[in-house]
Amino acid sequence: MTTAPRLLWEPPAELRENCTMRAFMRWLEQRHGLHFTDYDSLYRWSVEELEAFWAALWEYYQIKSYTPYTAVLSSREMPGARWFTGAQINYAEHAFRHATPDRPAVIVASERHAPTPLSWEALRAQTAALAQTLRNAGVGPGDRVVAYVPNTPHALIGCLATASLGAIWSSCSPDFGSPSVIDRFSQIAPKVLIAIDGYQYGGKPFDRRAEVAAIQAALPSVELTIFISYLDPAAEPTGLRGPLLRWEEAVQTPAELTFTPVEFNAPLWVLYSSGTTGLPKPIVHSQGGILLEHIKSLDLHFDMRPGDPFFWYTTTGWMMWNFLIGGLLVGAIPILYDGSPAYPDMGVLWRLAEQTKMRYFGTSAGYIIALMKSGIEPGAQFDLSSIKSIGSTGSPLPPEGFEWVYDHIKRDVWLVSYSGGTDVCSGFVGGCPLLPVYSGEIQCRILGCKAEAYDTDGHSVIGVMGELVITVPMPSMPIYFWNDPDNARYKASYFEHYPGVWRHGDWIVINERGGIVIYGRSDSTINRQGIRMGTSEIYRAVETIPEVLDSLVIDLEGLGGRSYMPLFVVLREGVTLDDALRQRIKHAIRTALSPRHVPDDIFQIAAVPLTLSGKKLEVPVKKILMGVPVERAANPDSLRNPESLQFFVDLARVLAETANRGSG
Repeated sequence: MTTAPRLLWEPPAELRENCTMRAFMRWLEQRHGLHFTDYDSLYRWSVEELEAFWAALWEYYQIKSYTPYTAVLSSREMPGARWFTGAQINYAEHAFRHATPDRPAVIVASERHAPTPLSWEALRAQTAALAQTLRNAGVGPGDRVVAYVPNTPHALIGCLATASLGAIWSSCSPDFGSPSVIDRFSQIAPKVLIAIDGYQYGGKPFDRRAEVAAIQAALPSVELTIFISYLDPAAEPTGLRGPLLRWEEAVQTPAELTFTPVEFNAPLWVLYSSGTTGLPKPIVHSQGGILLEHIKSLDLHFDMRPGDPFFWYTTTGWMMWNFLIGGLLVGAIPILYDGSPAYPDMGVLWRLAEQTKMRYFGTSAGYIIALMKSGIEPGAQFDLSSIKSIGSTGSPLPPEGFEWVYDHIKRDVWLVSYSGGTDVCSGFVGGCPLLPVYSGEIQCRILGCKAEAYDTDGHSVIGVMGELVITVPMPSMPIYFWNDPDNARYKASYFEHYPGVWRHGDWIVINERGGIVIYGRSDSTINRQGIRMGTSEIYRAVETIPEVLDSLVIDLEGLGGRSYMPLFVVLREGVTLDDALRQRIKHAIRTALSPRHVPDDIFQIAAVPLTLSGKKLEVPVKKILMGVPVERAANPDSLRNPESLQFFVDLARVLAETANRGSG
């Protein structure tokens, strides 16, 4: 059973008239004679007149280039499109354009430390000093600097110093085990390693010096290690070889901050895919592509203003960290938080919002679902008057999640559901300050991103579930994968299904008014008796039951197996899956969806297998249940909880024995 989406919010007249999106539209009319009556007309122009749109953004934001560009776009061919050829820019230089003594550059907080401002003067001084240290170590354009650090100023300073030299940044969160980090960093042969002694999470200390030693030992290319005593100021590095500096030494010598001009398409950083079924893909983004994409998204689509405190709960191993620090590009004040979102209780991030006068609160859909089940009432318990917008990403937020935000956090808040990927370090679909918010719907396709839904024949469809595709280039698409001769792995990842068209791997519906609903990964589709459905719809139905904390559904038919769809549920502590609860779960699915989507079996599990970034392992679990050996189905080092796979290995054995008896 489906219901019409509920209108939850409409932009107030003041926002509609004074948002940056409206200012950009007025500028286009005054400067270029282009008149747009609404967002839809502006969006259509941005994807149909692609080169004119991006050239207009370049002019509007006064992008500093040491040499003029000769062409906005080499061609619309994908992959291979090159942007703003001839331009020489520097990402870090643009990050410092909004420096002012009137407000801090960032606000820093953790489980152990109250929110503390870091001034632009201090950020500049430490970035300049670290850049000089890196320069003295021989780091220049194209060299790689990697960091095993949490969401602290060390990571931000390291990234900006690296970018200022035209070098390439890459980071992993210290909750990653050393094999996961080695899988990532070893592919790009870094020259410098920045690493931490340990961190605190959930009130518990985690000494990571042994992991740091293992990582360094596996990276023979490292010529300098910079060691940070963060968990314990007196911590001594152990087991490290070669040249070694403490962080304090690396940032103590005064230096002038300079910026090395590099080509627009020069690499800025390397991000990684989850690596659940093989080595993580090292995804390389360009200095200019990220610069333009993040300015566009944050300024136009989030309506972020200079001085606005901007928070997203993230670690340095997730692309949202890169997006968060992009707030500097528009003069916002990123809030860097290191710690658990549930320690000492589920109110910790809302206290942070209250203390910092936060304007933008960014989180994951999973966190909002956890809030719904926690009993917390953020709107009643905390002063959230400063919050203008709440962002949600990472997985589809169900309509109930939307409604809970408005009912329990803030009535007059602008909820921005945002979806894209590590692949572009940005969003394809997201928010717009000119449009209303409906429950369960993302507001719009983002300017310059021609997102469409393709049916099985490769035709664009409206109002019907289809594959999310991008049919024209975006500047923040990867310039390449590291060590990928002839772009073979890159092409196989996005362009194998529809040649020349980016296939992202999500099921979406684009409705008649331009709203978007995402139904989950297309490679984990539920296909029951010819009816396709995203897994998110099953989760939405199941997780309305208070006893169910999390769930995982697998349709073996979707990978060519026999018709069998088991459901796995994580229950509240002390709750056991009995026949009565099974019937309630089945009834919820039958009522919300249809009888054909009722699972064949329901199992209680201790935990849903998750990637390090918190995504459910649907496809690897499918493969395990179909008999693929676990070492081929999933890389344990890429998982947050690899022990959770054993249940499925055991179940696969039982299913195989049952099938053999049935055929005997």
